[in-house]
Amino acid sequence: MVERSPIRSLVSTNGKIEPVQNLEAHAPISTTVKRLLVREGDHVRKGQLLLQLDDADIRSKAAQAEVQIKAAQADQSDLKAGGTQEEVLTQDSQLAKARTAHDVAQRNLDALHRLQQQGAASAGEVTAAEETLKIAESDLTLAEKKKADRYSQPEVAKVQAQAAEAQAAYAAAKDALSKSSIRAPFDGVVYSLPVKPGAFVQAGDLILQEADLSQVLVRAFVDEPDIGRLQPGQAVEITWDAVPSRTWTGKVSSVPSTVKARGSRNVGEITCAVDNQDLRLLPNVNVGVTIVVAQHDNVLTLQRDALRTDDGKQYVYRIAQNRLKRQPVEISLQNLVRVEITSGLSEGAAVALPAEENKPLFDGAAVKVVP
Repeated sequence: MVERSPIRSLVSTNGKIEPVQNLEAHAPISTTVKRLLVREGDHVRKGQLLLQLDDADIRSKAAQAEVQIKAAQADQSDLKAGGTQEEVLTQDSQLAKARTAHDVAQRNLDALHRLQQQGAASAGEVTAAEETLKIAESDLTLAEKKKADRYSQPEVAKVQAQAAEAQAAYAAAKDALSKSSIRAPFDGVVYSLPVKPGAFVQAGDLILQEADLSQVLVRAFVDEPDIGRLQPGQAVEITWDAVPSRTWTGKVSSVPSTVKARGSRNVGEITCAVDNQDLRLLPNVNVGVTIVVAQHDNVLTLQRDALRTDDGKQYVYRIAQNRLKRQPVEISLQNLVRVEITSGLSEGAAVALPAEENKPLFDGAAVKVVP
C-alpha cells in the first residue's frame, strides 16, 4: 500500500568514544609512585594535585646539570678572555719580555752597524747581532700568536659542545621534574589509573588519564561505498549496548579525507561531537552509529520489496480490479525497509509484494487481495 510517511536514508556503522579534552600522563623516568591522591572515577578540578612520583633522582640530576652549566659558562668566559686569569697574566708577561728582548736586539744591531761604519765593529759581530734579532722577532711573533689564538678550533668546539650538552641535560631534568607531579590541567574525571602507591614504573609508562567527559568525540568508521554520501552537518544517532534505552545525537563535524584498512574493511573516518553532560558515555567504548544522510517528511512511500527493476528502470505491479498491472515509477530516497515514490503511484494505491515460493508475477495476472 502506498502511504504518506517520513523516510530517512541511513548509513549504519560502528564507532568509538574518545575524549575531546584529554590528559595522558606518562612517567618521565623510571621511578616509583610516591603518592596517589585520587581514585579512578574521581571528579577533579583544574590545578588539583593528582599523583606524585619519587623525584629524588631527578633533583640530583638537575643539580648535577646545573653544576655542569656553571663549569661550561666558566670555560666560555675563559674562551672570550683568552684563558684563565693566571694564564692571561703569564701571557702578558711573556709578551712584554719578548718585546723588550726584540727592542734590545734591534738597538744592539743598530749600534753595531754604526760602529762597523767607523771601523770599530767586525762583520762577525754584526752577523751575530742580526741572528739575535731574528730569534727575538720569532719569539715576539710566537708570543703575539699565543695571545691572539689561545685556543684551537677543536678546543673551542669542545667547550661549546660541553655547554650545549649541559644545557640539554638541565632542561631534560627540569622537564622531568615538572612532570613528576601530575596536576589536572582542566576540570574532568580520572578515568584510567593503572598504578598504585609504591609501584615501580618505567620511563614512558602510562600512569594516569583524565578527561572532560561533558562532551565526547565519536569516531565512526564508514565503509568505502558509503563515503560519497557523507557531508558535514548530517545528523548522527549514537547507541550503546550497555544503555539500550538511550540514544545520543550529534552532527557530522568532519568527513573522511582518506580511506584506511581496518581489519577486513576499507573505511573512512568521520567525527561527531556529542553532548554527554550526564557522563554516561565512557572513553574507548564501542558504540553503534547511524548517520542520517537524507530525510524527507510527508512523502509517498512504499514497502521496498514491492519495487522491481528491469534494464535499470523501476516498476511495480499495481493491483487494479484483482489483476496486476505493470506500473513504471520514479523513486528518490530508500532504506532497508521503504522507498520514496516521486511519480507513477498515488496515495492509497495497492501494489503486489513478492509471491510466496518465488512464484512469478506478470502483467495481467489475476490475484486475490488478502489482508
